[in-house]
Amino acid sequence: MKILIIGKSGQLANELLVEQPQNYEVLALGRNDVDITNFKALDSIVAEYQPTVVINSAAYTAVDKAESDVEAAYAINHIAVENLAKIAKKYSARLVHVSTDFVFNGENTTPYKVDDITSPTSVYGASKRAGELAIIDNYPENASIIRTSWLYSTFANNFVKTMLRLMEEKEELGIVNDQVGSPTSAKGLAKFIWALIAQPKADLIYHWCDSGSASWFDFALAIQEEGLKRGLLTKKIPIKGIPSSAYPTPAKRPKYSVLDCTSSQEILASIDWQKQLSDCLAKYNK
Repeated sequence: MKILIIGKSGQLANELLVEQPQNYEVLALGRNDVDITNFKALDSIVAEYQPTVVINSAAYTAVDKAESDVEAAYAINHIAVENLAKIAKKYSARLVHVSTDFVFNGENTTPYKVDDITSPTSVYGASKRAGELAIIDNYPENASIIRTSWLYSTFANNFVKTMLRLMEEKEELGIVNDQVGSPTSAKGLAKFIWALIAQPKADLIYHWCDSGSASWFDFALAIQEEGLKRGLLTKKIPIKGIPSSAYPTPAKRPKYSVLDCTSSQEILASIDWQKQLSDCLAKYNK
């Protein structure tokens, strides 16, 4: 089986490469290899490689910057995804695309199901939903959209790495305690994607997160505890929970974005987020 991974510099692509099954031939491409917003350039790559499956892990993820950089966000999160859907269909390749909890407005009090109504509150969320719709409109018969949340790993930039840095630099931190979601290891998501690809048939939309939920404040406390335990931090600092109103951002975040992962659990059982965080930091190098 030949796999084409788009977005090779990101944390998910790196974990996909680490976890890749031995019997798959894998080609990973980044922004320096192909402009995915350019239909002809992308078509040429796929025509030459003839992949069985295309995994799109590329995304514009600068949530706040997207509010003023709308065109760029939509170029990567919508136009490029539409290109991938049309080209995957043209060459009969299966498409696996990664989306986000930000397609929901965060007003739920119970986990979002795959068929719940989407209502994004930010440019980032709206651009990612536009990408989902591009797949639904162009290639629903052989594509899967995987929504995930609060992704981190030992690769690239993410909340865990930012917290470890700030906990060394600062004397105290204030972390938002009224936004709740599910911290998710990119390694776990990568394992799910490979398990999904091994399935002969797949649904159009899945939710995948590590099990359990937390606020950003809870997540930060757990990062500090594990960081101290593993010698990644040299000191313990006070961490205070603060409301979102005390930390205004250009983009509005969902207050509650826990995802119902029932269907994905039938393919691979998820692991508790604290255990995944511990496993990640065990492999972390300063």
